[in-house]
Formats: sequence, C-alpha cells, structure tokens
Amino acid sequence: MLLWRASIPDQWLPKVLANLNKLLVDHCHLERKAAASALNLIKYPELSRYVKELNHIAQEELEHFHLILNLLDSRKVPFGSTPASPWIGGMMRLIRKGRREQVIDHLIAASLIEGRSCEKFQILAVALNDSEPELARIYADLVESEGNHYSHYWMMACEIDEGEAHRRMDDFLEMDAQLIRQSHELAILH
Repeated sequence: MLLWRASIPDQWLPKVLANLNKLLVDHCHLERKAAASALNLIKYPELSRYVKELNHIAQEELEHFHLILNLLDSRKVPFGSTPASPWIGGMMRLIRKGRREQVIDHLIAASLIEGRSCEKFQILAVALNDSEPELARIYADLVESEGNHYSHYWMMACEIDEGEAHRRMDDFLEMDAQLIRQSHELAILH
C-alpha cells in the first residue's frame, strides 16, 4: 500500500461515527462518481487497451453504489445532496492539462482516492464491528475492491510513463498531506 506522508486526522472517525447517515449518503455519491470517473478514463487513447478493465471497475463501483443506496433505503435515509470534498477538490486541481499529462494525473488522482477509501474502510470496519456489525462487514468487504482499483489505476499510469508517474505521485502525495491536515466539520468520507 501507499506510504502516506500524513495520517488521517484523529477527529475524522468520531465525527463520521456521530453522523453515520451523512457519511453513508456521501459514500453513496462517491461510488457513483467513481463509476463515472472510470468510464470517463476510456476517452483517452493511451488507455485503449484497458477499456474492458475500466468498464469492469465502473461496474464494480456501480454495484457498490447500489449496495449503499439499498443500505440507505433500509435505514430510511433519503439520498440527498452532500457537500463537496475539499480533499478530492484539491487533488483534482492538481491534474494538469495536456492529454498525456492529464491522463497520468487523472489515473494517479483516482488511485489515491481509492487508496484513501481503502484505508478509511478498514478503520470503519473495525470501529463499527460492535455497534453496527452489518455495516462493519460491508466496509470490510469493500477494502479489497478499493485496493484493487488503487493498484490498477497506478499500474496504468506507470504503463504510460513510469518515470513521470513516479514524479507525479510524489507531487500528489505532497498535496494529499497538505489537504488531509486541513480540518473541516464535514461528516464525509474524504
């Protein structure tokens, strides 16, 4: 897994546990956006040999969306709006323009989003084990999928240009460290 340069702030877990339904709505939106992002990557000619893999990732993300949407229904929580993530917004602003640069950066951003999701799902699975065992199991089950998505996106970036991918990963990890330290009161995944 990644060698993060900053840890998830201690206040994140108590904040999201106290607002679990808001977290679930945000998570549901993120799964939808992750599916759209995987499909959007298909537009890049550099990824033409990965169309089936990207489609598979999109399908998995839609399955996760459906899973969390059903969970919201069972909890009688409406699928409402959710605030924008300052962390994701900051990561996406680091994506350069220019097709080759843009595709590498887009893959790295997607990779890091999946990596942080994997890390946070592990934390949630442990934290919810006693109070919400079904939800804990769902989060534990999602860890492997998120880890696979992280590695697939990273591998694709390296296939395009390994040296550039490593240089840009360094920039993105620095941005992650800056952004994750910024506190906010939002009960969201990222």
